[in-house]
Amino acid sequence: MSDIRITPLIRSLPNAVPFVGPETLERVRGAPFDARLGANESIFGPSPRAIQAMRDAAVEIWKYPDSTSHDLRHALAAQNGIAPENIVVGEGIDGLLGYLVRLMIAPGDTVVTSDGAYPTFNYHVTGYGGVLHKVPYRDDHEDPAALMVRAAEVGARLVYLANPDNPMGTWHDGAALTAALDALPDGAMLVLDEAYVEFAPAAAPVHIDDPRVIRMRTFSKAYGMAGARVGYAMGPAALIAEFEKVRNHFGMNRMAQVGALAALEDAGWLAHVLAEVAAARDTIARIATENGLRSIPSATNFVSIDCGGDGALARAVVDGLAERGVFVRMPFAAPQNRCIRVSCGAPADLEIFQAALPGALAGARGLP
Repeated sequence: MSDIRITPLIRSLPNAVPFVGPETLERVRGAPFDARLGANESIFGPSPRAIQAMRDAAVEIWKYPDSTSHDLRHALAAQNGIAPENIVVGEGIDGLLGYLVRLMIAPGDTVVTSDGAYPTFNYHVTGYGGVLHKVPYRDDHEDPAALMVRAAEVGARLVYLANPDNPMGTWHDGAALTAALDALPDGAMLVLDEAYVEFAPAAAPVHIDDPRVIRMRTFSKAYGMAGARVGYAMGPAALIAEFEKVRNHFGMNRMAQVGALAALEDAGWLAHVLAEVAAARDTIARIATENGLRSIPSATNFVSIDCGGDGALARAVVDGLAERGVFVRMPFAAPQNRCIRVSCGAPADLEIFQAALPGALAGARGLP
């Protein structure tokens, strides 16, 4: 409708969303999936202590949440050996990325990311009028050196890097990230997305007061609370204070705040989940090998499997699995889109995937 007074910028953007959720796909297919292995959720669930804490908090859901997330921020600060002033809590990494872009990017400002990396970041950049520049992956890894070269070429304000990476599950060690920071051009900031850091061999050795870096983490993955939408950013206190100017101060759910605090305190459950994920990664890799496919070593709660062809073949495998009741996803950009991405699941979920994969592969290859 021409009389709706949206801005010219928003009018210019495509009608697209970063992800189509499994619930939408289930409505289209008219049936639920038997195995939900496409969204990198923790099928192993949150800590029982977190569940109980949220149940107990339900009776006070009539109250607004603590607008400062005081208890959770202080607990996170203690765990990470930093001050509460170095942490802001928000509605998942997605929400915090939106706030960061709003803080840092004016129309026309340039941003550098990898082609095929997390699309929600791109969604926020274009939504605020930023100009995206992309570099390709290198050997199925994001390429920190190439990112920094491009950032210098275009005068980027932000450089996005996920470590470990989504959608490939690969990672860089501390030395590679230190070298990348040394090459970061003046005036740029590295957005280090560490959504999967609990699964990684180690976190990047970045000092909390380094003004060149902001780190994003979440309770959606290892802590099994994707539906609660709890994320946090860590960085210099002066930068974190700027979030107070733009964030939704009552955006956090009260029960989610309580649940995240209880989850953080249950180290035993986190260790249990990490062990389950490691076992599931091995199982997925074995299933891939049994079907003549190659899995890519992962430091996340999913495994990317090379289907041995191009994006069209991988799409046909994804569709064939969906027809057989298994929800998986695939990377968006070539050549990584030759792969399918399978979330770590319980043994019963992976048995369903194992049974469905041969038929989906045969159908994608045009075999009987």
